[in-house]
Amino acid sequence: MHVVDTTLFYSPTSGGVKRYLNAKHAWIAAHTPWEHTIVVPGRQLRCERGGLCTLPGYPVPGTFNYRLPLNARRWTRLLDALEPTLIEAGDAFHPAWCGWRVAQRRGIPLVGFYHSNLPQLAGRRLCGSLTEPVIRRYLRTLYQRCDLVFAPSRVMCEFLRELGVAHAVHQPLGVDAQVFCPARRSGGLRGWLGLPAAARVLVYAGRFAEEKNLPVLLEAFAQLGSPYHLLLIGGKRRARPAANVTMIPYRRNSLELAQWIASADALVHAGTQETFGLVVLEAMACGRPVVAARAGAFPEFVDDTVGVLAEPDSAAGMAAAIAALYPRDLDAVGLAGRSRVLRQFTWDRAFHAQSAAYASLAGAHRAALEPLAGYGVPSS
Repeated sequence: MHVVDTTLFYSPTSGGVKRYLNAKHAWIAAHTPWEHTIVVPGRQLRCERGGLCTLPGYPVPGTFNYRLPLNARRWTRLLDALEPTLIEAGDAFHPAWCGWRVAQRRGIPLVGFYHSNLPQLAGRRLCGSLTEPVIRRYLRTLYQRCDLVFAPSRVMCEFLRELGVAHAVHQPLGVDAQVFCPARRSGGLRGWLGLPAAARVLVYAGRFAEEKNLPVLLEAFAQLGSPYHLLLIGGKRRARPAANVTMIPYRRNSLELAQWIASADALVHAGTQETFGLVVLEAMACGRPVVAARAGAFPEFVDDTVGVLAEPDSAAGMAAAIAALYPRDLDAVGLAGRSRVLRQFTWDRAFHAQSAAYASLAGAHRAALEPLAGYGVPSS
């Protein structure tokens, strides 16, 4: 079998989707005889069957270095030239439609993975309630063409089914528990930040995007004041917005990211639109408690045994949740979180389930259609 993943959500500094695809690539190589190819945007055309393929794209301002290739025909030609057995589309944009064309022509399965809550994101950034119904209809039209649609959380699975996507399947993501583990903890974090030993350091790691609700975190720490300190990982280094906030760039190396997370007291996340929130599980795998908004997918794996859930969109609620964490034994809470990850959220567990779903689809090929005109082998 040759599995081809394609998505726009992949860049040198992107987060959860990139980690998912890289982990899948390594797992397939180690545990199956299958081939796996990833097709994503990049600086130049690159075609490497069984590896990473890129198509040139224009940088999208204000994103995590994402690029947008405008030539859908070239994307389709590349997918077709790879001769896939199964295609998985990791976004709802033109890679998914290109994948659908190739799947139709070759009579192979097309799988969607609903990584991002598109109606909420578009409604928040564009025209609010006027945009959301249009996006919902669009998603239903797209995903009804897929043979299977994965959703990383139960809340997103239910959302897709409400849209009319009856073949949505719950497929949680996972964590590399050897990389993200308590052994990464270092006692030098406070010294590096120039803080006293008694400082209460919490970390956020991810995109500095509107939907992450960073203003809520900043206001919460403004209310908390000393000795609480927020370390923001994921944006350009700039002047700190407050004395108890430090900002540093995204960490491309997972080992380095794990060290930063494991060395803090806890991870904080104020996002309310997360379809999964992989970094929260990575913090739990590091043996760190989590303070997160009671919204999106977070309540599915964060409760009072592994952290604290805060009132959504409330700086006061976030501040109260952070303060409520500290009378507890942080190491004991963190270890409960790691135990949960090891039981339920490892990559091995995730990919065993996913590969079984792939195998069940592989024998259900459709009748191949005639080749589409103009979709030959891509050239540079």
